[in-house]
This record gives sequence, structure tokens and C-alpha cells, in this order.
Amino acid sequence: MARLPFLGRLTSRDYAALIFGGVFVLFEAILTLVISFLPKTVIEWFYDRSRSLFHFSVGPPIPKSPHQHLTDRIRRAEDFSRLCEIFGYEHEEHVVLTKDGYLLGLHRLPAKKGEVRENSGVSTGKPVVYLHHGLLMNSEVWVCLTNPERSLAFTLVELGFDVWLGNNRGNKYSKKSIHHNPNSTKFWDYSIDDFAWHDIPDSINYILEVTKEPSLSYVGFSQGTAQAFAALSIHPPLNEKINVFVALAPAMSPDGLAASVVDSLMKASPTLLFLIFGRKSIMSSVPAWQSLLYPPVYCAAISSSLSWLFNWQSHNISDLQKLAAFSHLYSSASVKSVVHWFQIMRNGKFQMYDDDVQRVVLVRRTAKPSGVTAYAPAQFPTRNIVSPIVLLYGDSDSLVDIDVMLRELPRKRTTARRLRGYEHLDVIWGDNIHKDVNPHVVAALRDHCINPERLDAAAKMTNGFSDFDDVTESNTPADTLSGYEN
Repeated sequence: MARLPFLGRLTSRDYAALIFGGVFVLFEAILTLVISFLPKTVIEWFYDRSRSLFHFSVGPPIPKSPHQHLTDRIRRAEDFSRLCEIFGYEHEEHVVLTKDGYLLGLHRLPAKKGEVRENSGVSTGKPVVYLHHGLLMNSEVWVCLTNPERSLAFTLVELGFDVWLGNNRGNKYSKKSIHHNPNSTKFWDYSIDDFAWHDIPDSINYILEVTKEPSLSYVGFSQGTAQAFAALSIHPPLNEKINVFVALAPAMSPDGLAASVVDSLMKASPTLLFLIFGRKSIMSSVPAWQSLLYPPVYCAAISSSLSWLFNWQSHNISDLQKLAAFSHLYSSASVKSVVHWFQIMRNGKFQMYDDDVQRVVLVRRTAKPSGVTAYAPAQFPTRNIVSPIVLLYGDSDSLVDIDVMLRELPRKRTTARRLRGYEHLDVIWGDNIHKDVNPHVVAALRDHCINPERLDAAAKMTNGFSDFDDVTESNTPADTLSGYEN
């Protein structure tokens, strides 16, 4: 039976929030169950009603522009393969078996658009770069942009890199284990520790074995950076296999959430999440909501949630980019990994998962004049990282405290660049990342990758994208959600 260590520590407002959260999650669970049994005609009826409500609020639909048609194709793409097909890229699928038995899906973009390759699954002779997504995401976030010129993955392919994209255990492409069924709680019993001990190093070892390269470049976003910080700090040999680590919107020890009620409640007792969401997957109801809601309505709901939780306004991301990308934003993850983040936030330290959290709560309630506690969770020794680190962070990102982060990283091997006016998601989906972000990533890779002379010296950032010149970003009325028609 679950223990309740937070009794007596919460205010009346916290208890009200807890009750409301519990009722909401219960309602969501019931709704998800009901939707799973509903016939398609009923689901379409709810979808049509939300569409009617949207057009009643913003006005009648108008004919779609070419850019809106492209946005629809991206939004409707069911997987990584379909997204690549839209832009004319061929990809490879690989599976990595981790040392603890999880099967991870890897995606690979080995060739430029139109480049013919005779054999798959072998070395290309190109410098290798590995991209890793953030929390509640998968590899699709790198290729769901409405203009391929802004996609970091496609840009690197055109410049002559062998691009690999990873996936965490439990997400859309890695929901299998040789030991546990995904319907069991044991399958979801993992945290950031497991990403660091197994997922990242095992994926990198597999890639280097296939490509026959001595090292690769690592580009992570959000939690994908935290996983690399952790993995490099506890695996000294891994530093020899990563020639540069580019951290986009780096995450290490965020202050907390903008929603004060949620923030204070979760920091008071992170394990409260287990009581609310259980011990399996979090956000499992997202597909059900997507099936019920008209896309612009679903998009608006996500935008409002991000604004409330993190104070992100997403002004640097166009309406159509949100419409295209938000349908690929959420993928399954363990509740335990989210609990781990709230432990980090509460203690203000980039620490390993605290299995003894209950005792920590009790110790903190006991006054100790010396300030000494009887227990301290192990921290990731990030100052021991040897690989060069390049931080690219937005100065409007509520999850990044760059001063704290720089204190925890090796000073001589870390460089940081501020992205003015950028928030968290802006760094991968912003309207101008092909000008403000991607060139800095490319420069870092060129400086540190193995034998950069193998890259096409004449290649430009826009090579291979000429077929899409007629669907560039626009702020005209025809390319906003107010003109959306389905």
C-alpha cells in the first residue's frame, strides 16, 4: 500500500489542488476507457462539434494555402517514416538491445536527398552525429518542421553527416523489453538513471559499431541533454566516444514550474505523482484527446497548458508549426522519470533517483542545529566530463538557470551561447532557428568531428531544399489557424 509521507506538510490550498488533480485524473482515465469502446461515428461526431465551435469562434474556413496543405501532411504523418517521405528522404530503422533488456528504436538518415545508396546498415564513411529528444518526446520532433531548411536533422544530412536519431525506453519506438511486458509496472520502473546507465551508452556503442567510426558528435534537446550530462559523468570511457556534446535548451536542475500550486505540491512530495498517475506510463490519454478534438482546438489546449505550467508564450513558433508539431509532441514515458525531475527540482541538485525519499522527508522535519543531514542522494559528477560541451540556451527559457549549470560543468571545456528571446521549444521549432540556432550547431560539429574534410565544403545550409521554396514560413492571414479548413 502507498505511504503518505506528506500528511501534515501541506496547506489547505495544496489539499484542494490534490483533490482536484485526483478527480481530474480519474475523469481522464474514465474518459480514455470510454473512448476506447466508442464507435468511429461517435468519435467523429465529437470531432465535428469541436470543429464547429472553432469556426464559430474564429470565423468560417477559407481555402488552404500550399503551406497549410504541407502542414496537414506533417500533422497526419503516422510515424517517422512518413515524415521522411514527405520531404523525400530515405531512412533506416535499427534496434538496440540494452544491457538490461530494453529494445530501443534508432532512426538513421544516411544519405542526402536523392543520393543513391546500394547497401543499408553499413558505414557511409561520413562523420556521425547523434540527435536525442527531450522528455515525453520521440525522434519525430527533429523532422516535423514545416520547412526542411529549419530541420536540424535534414540540414546535417545535406551537409554530409551520417545522422542518427535516438529514442528512450518506453516511448513510441521503444515500448518493448525481453524481460517485462509494457502492461506491467516493472516495465515502467525506470528513471533518468537508467537512461544514463544504459540507453545513451548502449545506443552510442551500437552506432559506432555499425559506422566503424571512433567517435560521434552528440546533439541533445532538453532531457536529452540531461541524459548525456549524466551518462558522460558516470561513464569515463564514453567521453572518448563523443567528440563534442551540443546541448540545446540544456536541462540539469530547473528551478521549478510557473504554476505555483503544482510546483509547491510536487516539491513537497514528488512521490505524490505515483498516487495520482500510478506507476506506469504518464500522459497515456493524449491519443484519445487528439482523436476527439479538432486540430486547432487541440493545439490551443496544448499552448494554454505550456503557458500555465512553464510560462512559455511560444511567440517564436508559427501557428502552423504548432499545428504540425504538437501532434508529434507527446510520447509515453514513465511516471518515475517525472518523479525524478521533481526530486531534482526540490533539492536543487542534479542527483540520481532518490529511492529513500520517504526518509529524507522525515529527516527534514527534524531540526538539526548543525545543518547536517543523515542522508544525501548521490549526485551526477558532471564536473568530471571530458568531452567538449557547447550550450545553446534561450534567455527566456524558464527551465534553464545557466549560472547554476556552468558551476556544475568543467569550466575549461564548456562554452555557452545565449539565444536572445528564445524559450524552450523555440530552440527546435522556432521560425528562425535556421539562422539563430542551427549554424552554431554546425560550427561546433565542424570544429570537433572526426576528419571534417569529409564534409562537402561547398554545401550550403539550404542545399537539397529547393523543392520546398514555395512553402516557406509566412505570417500572412492565409497561413494562420484562423484560416484553417479541414
